[in-house]
This record gives sequence, structure tokens and C-alpha cells, in this order.
Amino acid sequence: MTAMIYPTTNPAATEVMVVSRGEGPYIYDQAGKQYLEGMAGLWCTSLGYGNQEIIEAATRQMEQLSFSHMFSGKTHPSAIELADKLAAMSPIEDARVFLGASGSDANDTLVKLIRYYAVASGQPERVKIIARDKGYHGVSLASAALTGLPANHTHFQLPFDALGVLRTGAPHYYRCAEPGETEADFVARRARELETLILAEGPETIAAMIAEPVNGAGGVIIPPEGYFEAIQGVLDKYGIMLWDDEVICGFGRLGTAFGAEKLNMKPKMMACAKALTSAYVPLSAAIVAGDIADAIAGPASDMGVFGHGYTYSGHPLGCAVASKVLDIYVRDRLFEHAATLGVYMAKRLSEFADHPLVGEVSAMGLLGALELVANKTTKQPFEGMKVAQFCAKAAEDNGLIIRPLGGNRMALCPPLIIQEVHVDEIMDKLGRALDSTLDFVTAEGLTV
Repeated sequence: MTAMIYPTTNPAATEVMVVSRGEGPYIYDQAGKQYLEGMAGLWCTSLGYGNQEIIEAATRQMEQLSFSHMFSGKTHPSAIELADKLAAMSPIEDARVFLGASGSDANDTLVKLIRYYAVASGQPERVKIIARDKGYHGVSLASAALTGLPANHTHFQLPFDALGVLRTGAPHYYRCAEPGETEADFVARRARELETLILAEGPETIAAMIAEPVNGAGGVIIPPEGYFEAIQGVLDKYGIMLWDDEVICGFGRLGTAFGAEKLNMKPKMMACAKALTSAYVPLSAAIVAGDIADAIAGPASDMGVFGHGYTYSGHPLGCAVASKVLDIYVRDRLFEHAATLGVYMAKRLSEFADHPLVGEVSAMGLLGALELVANKTTKQPFEGMKVAQFCAKAAEDNGLIIRPLGGNRMALCPPLIIQEVHVDEIMDKLGRALDSTLDFVTAEGLTV
């Protein structure tokens, strides 16, 4: 044991793997064992490991300008170039970009901008934010309150009421549909529930609804067809902004530049991180529509300063790396590659639908999941995470990294650079892990 307090880890089970190096879509532990990184790290290393173009771009930037802050009117070329690239890519009209270091701080920034904008636009009471069950938006104080997962709430005494956080249901048809309810009926009910919540709270008090295109850490939950169109209709009716959390889905994961484009979302603000730099260095972007930025600029000018920013906002290294990563995505047509290969991955993943342990198969682009159940007919879930954790360990034993999530869902999110041969390798190793898990639950008498 070291002096480390580890993130998102059981304190009684630390240092179970020491990762020593990475190359392409593979990582290697301290003993030299190879693993196909089926989670792209934490949904982030889209270009895999050891990309020399990125390393060279980082080296050049470090040699030229290792650091420059962006307070008091200072800037630098790498930040300007990146902001303009992001604004041009974004589906948000007249997009403006604020740079940070993580998805959590991007969402925290947007919480603050919502509050600043409320005052600037003459609606100081319009600060409440609707978030969804099973959503994940970060772990800083405000972003953790927006997150809809119990593990990120328990014991932390988060200020939900003070922040004006409201909660609505997850878009998970498999788990949340009522008996006999079609997907269309489910979507209509979720929209009605949202409208009921808005009317109960008062539309004039609600600023935005935050949503991931596909819920990531909540279980890789793909919304039914028409879900965001129905939700958008309710929000537009009451002048409430859609806030798009693209930290996982952004930059090609679903086969388009942003998940909003894939799922017909019309956001006014957006959070990005992770694949923005392929996780080679920390960087995030909070993006807002031009009318929001313009409304904020007036009062900030009167004050003499916009009183928000981080030492590492627009760090030259992060900006240079992100700019190179975006160039590689475009040059190598990796968004299109993810769309094409995603069809193949979905086909291969669907082969597990008949496995005795698999209740639901979810896939979109290069993002997928299996839900393990104790009974396929009744959808009876396994209690706790014992089975999911066993399955993840069995996959590791076979040289594959997958991630167990709440609700016994096994997530896949491989680097965008993988090929069909890697998908086949994933499925072969995942199949062995599922069979080992079936032997385990049978021996333990866990099926019903």
C-alpha cells in the first residue's frame, strides 16, 4: 500500500493491477501481461496509447511555451486555435468556449454560468436544473449533485436544494417501462413526467435540463427512438435550455462528431472532455450559445472582470494536444470509422442476447453494454455487484478490460482506432468471461 487515496475504488481493494505501459489499443501490467483496453481507459483514450504525433505535438508545445495563464487579457495561439476549432465543430449556434481541465469542472462552470446568466437576463430566480436518474455529470460538489447515481451521493451531504437540482426519470426502457408499455408509450410518459415536474416547480424557476446523449456510467443506456425529440418539445414549450453532456459521447464515440447530432438534440450549452485530448493530458471545454455569452459579457464588463476561471484554463499543453487530436480525427475519418465499425460491434455483441445471463444488449457506435440478470424471463436482477465484478475479473483473466457498472451492466467503450480483428478479440474474450460467470453463479445458486 502507498499513501494514495484512490478515486472511485473500494478502499479495501486497491492496487489490484499496476499498469506499466500502453501501445495502440492494448495496455500491459507490471508483469508484462497484455490486455485489450475495452474501455478506452475511462471512456477516453480514443486514439489508443503511444501515438507519436500527439507526443511530438506535446513536446513542441512544451519547448515553445510550457505555461501561460489566461487571466487579465492574456492568451496564447494554442488556446485561440482550439477554441475556434471547437466552435466550428459544435452544433451550438454562435458557440463560445471556456476551457478547463476535467468534465466535472466543465459542468461546474456551466452551473455558474446559468446563475450568472439568470441575473444578467433579468430572471434571477431561473436557476433550477433538471437532471436524470442514472445520469453521470462529474464528482465535484455541483456536478456530483447533478449526477444521478447513489454511490456519488451517499455520505457526501450534497446541497441538492441549495443548487436547485430537480430529478426526472432515466430513459431506460428495459428497466423503467411499465408492463405492456411500448417504447413509444414509454417516451410519451417520460415527456409527461417532465412536464408535470416543470409545472409543479414553476417553469419560470427552471433554467436547463442536463442530459448525456447516451448515459455512460449509469449503464450505457441508449434512449428509445424519439426520446430527445419529445423531451426537446417540452423544454422548448417552457423556454428551458437543453444542456448536453458530451464528456463520453463527444468526438466520434457514437459515429458523429457529437452525440447531439446522432440523437437530434438541440442544446444551448455543452460540456466536453475525455476524447478531446484522447486523454493524453487533462482538458475540458464548456460551450455555450453566443446569446448566453453576450448577455454575460455586459455585467462582467461593468464589474471590470468575469470572476471565474482556473489557473489551468486553456493550458498551452492541453490546447496543443487537443488541436492535434481533432486534426487526426478529421484526417483519418475516425468518426465515420466508428459508425461503420460500430455496426459490426453491435452485430457481434447481439450474439450474446441468447446467453443465459444476458438480459439486455445495448450498442450505439463504439459504445455497448450487456446487462446480467438472474432470470431472463422476469428480468430479475442480481443483488449487489458481486456477479458483475466477477465477470469483469474473468474478462481481465482473459486479457480484456471491461467495466462493471451499477445494475450489473458490463460496459464496452474501445478506442476508436480498433479494427474488426480487435472486435473479434473482444467478443471471444467476453464470451469466455460470460461462460466463467455462468459457472460461478450456478455453483453459488444465484440464478432464479
